[in-house]
Amino acid sequence: MEVICLHDEAFYQLVEEVVGRIKEKQQLNQEKWVSQERAMEILNVKSRTTIQKLRDTGAISYSQPQKKIILYDYDSIMSYLETHRKSIF
Repeated sequence: MEVICLHDEAFYQLVEEVVGRIKEKQQLNQEKWVSQERAMEILNVKSRTTIQKLRDTGAISYSQPQKKIILYDYDSIMSYLETHRKSIF
């Protein structure tokens, strides 16, 4: 077993680089439009009425390519969550 020693700065720089690469990979895999079920999962919403209310009030963007198919904009969902985020002290 080998032991690798790093200075504090080098360790934190390495961690930031790894986290950055993981975030890039996740964003590449994330689609622009998500299903209603996935949108509800991201928002932690259990009721279809609640997600419809968010859609109707313009809180989140959506697209309706066919009559019974509604897709939600992933970036809009994340923006909604960010605007309702409560900061800690």
